[in-house]
Amino acid sequence: MVKIDSKIRFRDALENDTDSLTDLVVRLKRLNEEFDSMLKVRDDIREQARTYVSKAIKDKNCIVLVVESEGKVIGLLKADLRERFFNEPATEGRIIEFYIMPEFRKHEVGTELMRLALDKMKHKGVKIVSAEFPSQNKISVEFYAKQGFRPITNIHAKML
Repeated sequence: MVKIDSKIRFRDALENDTDSLTDLVVRLKRLNEEFDSMLKVRDDIREQARTYVSKAIKDKNCIVLVVESEGKVIGLLKADLRERFFNEPATEGRIIEFYIMPEFRKHEVGTELMRLALDKMKHKGVKIVSAEFPSQNKISVEFYAKQGFRPITNIHAKML
């Protein structure tokens, strides 16, 4: 077990976390925009993020976990449970959103959040987990590699 500051708490997201999680998703998407101009955020990002978070918290095919410090939400992980139509194992957990406030990074908070998410997915019968993040985000590339993830596909894009 990782030693985490006693002020840090991990739990499932609740509906009353929507505002805090919306703020974190907006921060994450704006950060992603810095990695690649093809990830430019929409003008209505806040409204879109709020709807997205609210739906995810209620969706039985989503796992949404939060990290809080002294009652303030400082991180999130959202994973979708998906059917793999052509591959075995048939069910995949895909980490779509993963963000820890900068001042709480490098303290094993992300590693513990990942461990909890993987454990939850395993209990739901998931046998393979993937993660989605900007390919230019070297911090994410290194973090996921340290967690035992490896690249299996590439997605390339072109603006028209």
